[in-house]
Amino acid sequence: MAHALDKIDTQILSILQKDSNRTTKSIAEELGMTTSPVFERIKKLEKEGYIKKYVAVLDNKKIGLKLTVFIGITLQGHTRSYLEKFVTEINNFPEIVECHRVSGNYDYLLKLIVEDIEAYETFIISKLTLLPYLGNVQSLITLSTGKETNEIDLSRV
Repeated sequence: MAHALDKIDTQILSILQKDSNRTTKSIAEELGMTTSPVFERIKKLEKEGYIKKYVAVLDNKKIGLKLTVFIGITLQGHTRSYLEKFVTEINNFPEIVECHRVSGNYDYLLKLIVEDIEAYETFIISKLTLLPYLGNVQSLITLSTGKETNEIDLSRV
């Protein structure tokens, strides 16, 4: 069972969200602590699943992925089998970076990142529409991004 986060835990998590490359020593210095207890807290946060992984956030455009599309998906059926098959298939598509089961007009909301509109069309034709249990597919092409972050404001929790 995970322990309740205290003020120091949330400070450590906030620091790591901004820069997961920070050394334990620099985090400890910022918090006015010694390295060992900070190291132990980070290891405990990892073990308990508060920290799932460390990643580098890439600039999509610089690596040639200029188009972000959100796709609303409605399935033909809503049995557990349909839902599980859909998620299994979606996880095989590297172009899809997020898949959320949602309420409302869609069953799933996907986030897709590709090179350009031609790559998106190829994805739709050669991958997505081949799934036999698709009902409706609606695409929303991103024109610009006003905010994009993975950082959670821990003062709210």
